[in-house]
Amino acid sequence: MTLRILLILGALSAFGPLAIDMYLPSFPALARQFASDVERVQLSLAAYFIGLAIGQLVYGPLADRFGRRKPLLAGVLLFSLASLLCALAPSLEWLIAGRFVQALGGCAGMVVSRAVVRDLCDPIHSARVFSQLMLVMGLAPILAPLAGGLLLKTLGWPAIFVVLALFGLLCLLAVSLWLPETLARHAPAAPLRGALGQYGRLLADRVYLGYALTGGFAIAGMFAYIAGSPFIFIELYGVPAEHFGWLFGSNALGFILVAQLNAWLVARQGPVYWLHRAVWVYLLSALALLLVAWAQPTTLWPLLLPLFGCIACLGILLPNASASAMAGQGQRAGSASALLGSLQFTIAASAASLVAWLHDGTAQPLAWVIFACGCLALVFSLFTRRAEASAGRAQVAGR
Repeated sequence: MTLRILLILGALSAFGPLAIDMYLPSFPALARQFASDVERVQLSLAAYFIGLAIGQLVYGPLADRFGRRKPLLAGVLLFSLASLLCALAPSLEWLIAGRFVQALGGCAGMVVSRAVVRDLCDPIHSARVFSQLMLVMGLAPILAPLAGGLLLKTLGWPAIFVVLALFGLLCLLAVSLWLPETLARHAPAAPLRGALGQYGRLLADRVYLGYALTGGFAIAGMFAYIAGSPFIFIELYGVPAEHFGWLFGSNALGFILVAQLNAWLVARQGPVYWLHRAVWVYLLSALALLLVAWAQPTTLWPLLLPLFGCIACLGILLPNASASAMAGQGQRAGSASALLGSLQFTIAASAASLVAWLHDGTAQPLAWVIFACGCLALVFSLFTRRAEASAGRAQVAGR
């Protein structure tokens, strides 16, 4: 895979993180603009989550039927137009609808980028590429809110969506000029009417489903952390709001560094080997976090150490789970990528909601949710190893 294609895929993977994180600082301004409250403004974020979950399931069959480029170009254009509609929103309802449409367009980049990696790379190289793309997930929570806050202060909240629209148009140009069609020309076109059946066959594939759910519950721990960390850092332990980014960024840095280490590790043992070992480290870190939270220390640092371990482990778990799930999917890579993203995003969003629902004024709800995610990730990791062993025995018997 060339550096140019890798950079384009990185930009496409950034649609979700940028559209989620960049406008978060504008919530109070949006509430004032539309004479509402922050709770109602948060519906625009929920609309984006729903659009992501639904849209990914649509783009998968389209990418398998029409190739990678056409659905991608249509989705990126839709993202740019919807971003402009958000910038011109005359009411909160308009903004909420615009965010939903924005997500429907933006998720094309998430689906197609994974499918392109599968088209061009074997499982080991896929894991290395996914590790490099993890830079986007690690940097976005640091840079996007800072950029959004700067735009809000200097130009007002509509400028945030104008910048997102311009980013989409630049990506549209890059895809048009430099991203080739990666679906094999001789591949038979997948009929759209068989999309549900294709998803059914993927759900019946125990190895694919096991890896998808292992990664889904791992990333759910990250979403739980994103949802719960502002309260724990700022309100519970009194960290000044202007210093929150440093703590948040230190965990993101651990995630980035371990993801780059993973690119080196998988060249020696392969993604499956490291996935099944990293999930144990993740669970032990989550258990340590739960014990510290239960003790309710008076200082923050005892919580930071196991929390850092949990987030850093995701740098190995997420790329390797994606690469292992996508391995062997062949001509249904688009549908496999779509279902993978939809499953993982739905689980992750549910975990974030659970942290808010269990809120009791301590760090324990966050710790319990992350620990539960670790337990379930381990369960599905073990389940997948058994499924792979059974599949291997069946192949030997068939010979």
